[in-house]
Amino acid sequence: MIAIELKVTEFKPEYAGKMQFYLTALNKQEKIEGENPSIGIIICKSKDRTVVEYALNDSHKPIGVATYSLQHELPEEMKKYLPTAEEITQRLNILDE
Repeated sequence: MIAIELKVTEFKPEYAGKMQFYLTALNKQEKIEGENPSIGIIICKSKDRTVVEYALNDSHKPIGVATYSLQHELPEEMKKYLPTAEEITQRLNILDE
């Protein structure tokens, strides 16, 4: 299992502690025999590599930290994979009926 947490701020050390909590809960409550331990991914607006290294240094759980960037428009090559706004509206209207 994978726990993913999306943050709208720069990485903070306390995010690592919270992810460790989530992974412990997943491994104790949801993991079935034979499965690998859960993996945590924290996605932040930005990160300081040293802060991330210090925050995860003593963690024995598999946790990764990644960043994202926002774009105002969807790249052309991605548009073919997603429905248009009109198609989404049509699909939602069908659900309302």
